[in-house]
Amino acid sequence: MKAFFDNVWTKRAVSVIAALYTVCVCYLCYYSIFYNIHVEQRGSLCLIVSAVSVIALVLMLYTRKQIVTRICSFIILPAMLPVVLMYFDHKEILIPVIAVGVIILLLSGAGEGAKTAIGTVVLLLYIFGALGYFLFTSFFVTAAKQETYKSGESPSGMYRYRIVNTEDSSNGSTAVYIEPNYADVKYRFVTFTLKNMERVVYMERPKCENIDISWTTQTRQQITSELNSISDNISVHVTRAEMAALGYRYDTTLEISDVNIYELLEIGKTAKDVDAIKLDDLTEEQLAHFGIGKDSSGRYSVLNPTDEILLDAGKNRGEKVYFSDLSAEGFELFNNINTDVWGNPLWTVSSDNSVKLKDLSDSQLAQLGVSESGDVLTFNGKVCFRYYVAELEDYYDTESRSLSLDLLNT
Repeated sequence: MKAFFDNVWTKRAVSVIAALYTVCVCYLCYYSIFYNIHVEQRGSLCLIVSAVSVIALVLMLYTRKQIVTRICSFIILPAMLPVVLMYFDHKEILIPVIAVGVIILLLSGAGEGAKTAIGTVVLLLYIFGALGYFLFTSFFVTAAKQETYKSGESPSGMYRYRIVNTEDSSNGSTAVYIEPNYADVKYRFVTFTLKNMERVVYMERPKCENIDISWTTQTRQQITSELNSISDNISVHVTRAEMAALGYRYDTTLEISDVNIYELLEIGKTAKDVDAIKLDDLTEEQLAHFGIGKDSSGRYSVLNPTDEILLDAGKNRGEKVYFSDLSAEGFELFNNINTDVWGNPLWTVSSDNSVKLKDLSDSQLAQLGVSESGDVLTFNGKVCFRYYVAELEDYYDTESRSLSLDLLNT
């Protein structure tokens, strides 16, 4: 048995198993950045984390001279920095993991010089990280007394809501917050909820004394009729791919805006023509004035592309460059070809990926992801939230992740 445990391949295999603990710590780091934590049973969670940490520590000490364990010993403490800052109140998680990180760093098989250097860097990270976080939360987070008047779920269970009364120097306010109820990561004793998913769907000043809310379920057709009765100019913003799927040609979405007054006069317009102009509404002579060509199929191209535009479109000199070939940077390059004396573009060409709601059929709305029926919230007789609009405008993009200072507002 001793020979088995002394075998180098046994230690290498165990070091890989022990490394799973470091992977879990990195996952916890990820969750601390993008999720809020809600612990239901602190005692049980503490026992589980402590038990797993002790087992991981034993395995790491056994394989402390293996390269995988050495690397893990350098990762655990830096990865725990966001966890310490974001989940500081949850000592049942922090203490066992930090203890493992410190012990394995001190007792790992790495050289003393490496351990000293890494330890110094980690210590500085914690000092400056804690200082920066403290300054941000002290000076940039507004202090206001908030009280949750009521909270709960929508009838379908798809959304959570909170009604919050805020006391401030402006006679206070009442706000309705709604967030998705389907993006939580749930474990037996702990639940993680996505940060920055709450959306204020209604706010009233001063603070409301009498609050009456009600949830109803409406169909897609009902809400479409209601919205079209309010206005026939409601626009729906879609992606370029969705525009194509709906049967719209890309070139019909192109428009020119922010046209310099002298350029407007050159094409026969007046100073009052300040709205964006669809390229389809311009003649070939007017398009040529803006350096734009149009072929027989109705596609628009750049008449005199620069080398940078050719590179952006992936074209060679002499080849036609269509606007559909350009990236966002390509559009910017084109718009900056002609500028005034201050360096501002004389006009701006862009794509308006929006369609009128009245022009969309029920099947097209379904194609855009609007469910057959869903939740509608009424606050004191006013509709303040429709699932229909939330899905069309993609209020809750639960798949995207981006780093921002807003994540520090926990």
